[in-house]
Amino acid sequence: MPRERTYRTEAIVIRRSDFGEADRLLTLFSVDRGKVRAVGKGARKPQSRKTGHVELFMRSKFLIAEGRDLDIVTQAEMVEAYAPLRDDLLRATYASYAVELLDRFTVDDDPHRDIYDLLAAALGWFANAPSGELMLPARYYELRLLSLTGFQPRLFNCLHCGEPILEQDQAFSADLGGLLCPNCMATDPRALPVSAVAVKVMRYLQTRPWDTVGQLRLRPAVLHEIERVMHAYLTHILERDLKSADFLHRLRREAGLFAPPEE
Repeated sequence: MPRERTYRTEAIVIRRSDFGEADRLLTLFSVDRGKVRAVGKGARKPQSRKTGHVELFMRSKFLIAEGRDLDIVTQAEMVEAYAPLRDDLLRATYASYAVELLDRFTVDDDPHRDIYDLLAAALGWFANAPSGELMLPARYYELRLLSLTGFQPRLFNCLHCGEPILEQDQAFSADLGGLLCPNCMATDPRALPVSAVAVKVMRYLQTRPWDTVGQLRLRPAVLHEIERVMHAYLTHILERDLKSADFLHRLRREAGLFAPPEE
């Protein structure tokens, strides 16, 4: 059946750019339609009623009219502003990383409520967590997004021999998508060494709700180790580096936040 010519949806603004003299071109990730592209007519005009509701990362309720090439936002009402994401560069960069990942793992017009809820929650974590504790929600978001999109890394059995992973140092194979036990590490020369502590934390993040995970207080070295493993895996899946991740690493170095040890 053809879709209605207008529709209401709740959505998060994941990209925006200037369009024409007064409009904004928006990429929205919506509850019931997935990723859609729409024009906010007049949204750049200071007197526009849409202006305060279509900012980057903002969650709003939209009334949208279907167009031939692009849909048109006719009404917008803010639900959650996540204001700190626009006031703090580090928080904004973590949020940009989250939406860039989501953008790479999703296609237009493919709804996924679980992914929408995850993004909405993650923006809240990045907006409200102490500035020195943003790495943990980033790692949790990565692992949850991978699970929801069918790329969950295998962390409980060796990918080569199938034996259970014991509490000892292992290796993570980005090519294979999971752990290799010490006896099978040689099957992938590019596999990254990973400590038993990091494996334990990754399993915990993969299997526990955020309310429980958010209570953890982890050493920066462990978080950096997991970040290195996740970066390798995500880069392998997407076959490209993420611009926001590169900028985030540079920003953290310049700010002196959790600087990783020299290779």
